[in-house]
Amino acid sequence: MKVEVLRSIKKTEEEYQTMISEALAERERLLSGARLEADNMAIRANADAEEYRKKRLADARNEAAKKRAAILKQGEERAAAMRARGKKNLDRAVALLITRFKEQLHVTA
Repeated sequence: MKVEVLRSIKKTEEEYQTMISEALAERERLLSGARLEADNMAIRANADAEEYRKKRLADARNEAAKKRAAILKQGEERAAAMRARGKKNLDRAVALLITRFKEQLHVTA
């Protein structure tokens, strides 16, 4: 009877060792899967972040181009307005210059 009890105990211990080994193997498999999934998520997050950064840079470039175009347009409009004002006063300025020139000629002659 002792021998049978000892055999039973030994068999039970072997079964428990097998169960422990299987549980540890399952644990390692699950951990490996979780690590792989975490790595994949990190890679996707980095790719998404890079894509977002590129989009924001493109948006910023477009916005800067729009502002530049608006500033250039405003400058061209102001230059055209100044030219128009200058042309409007050109005849008077030329007449004044000629009058002053004639005055200077008469003074020195």
